[in-house]
Amino acid sequence: MSHNLSVWLVIIAAVVAANLPFVNHRWLAVIPRPGPKALWMHAAELVLLYLLVGGIGLALEQSGGQIYPQGWEFYATTAALFLTLAFPGFVYRYLVHRRG
Repeated sequence: MSHNLSVWLVIIAAVVAANLPFVNHRWLAVIPRPGPKALWMHAAELVLLYLLVGGIGLALEQSGGQIYPQGWEFYATTAALFLTLAFPGFVYRYLVHRRG
C-alpha cells in the first residue's frame, strides 16, 4: 500500500469514527441501548474510537517501515484534531436533530 493511500485511509477512518457516536443510539455502533446515550457515553466512545484509529495508523506505519517514536505533543495534537473532526456529529446530535 502506498504512503499516500495510508494517510488518506487514516484520515477517512478518523472522520467516520469521530462522528459515529453522535449519529446512532447504539454503544460503539454495535450494542443496542433502550434509550438515548448520555454525553459521558459519547465522550467514552470518542476516547475508545480515538485509540482504535490510532492503532490503525500505527499498524499502517509499521507496514510501511519503522515506527517513529512520538512525544506527548503528538498525542495532544491528534486528540484535538479528533475532537475537531467530531464537531459536525456533535452539532447534528445536540443542536440540529430535534425529536417530535
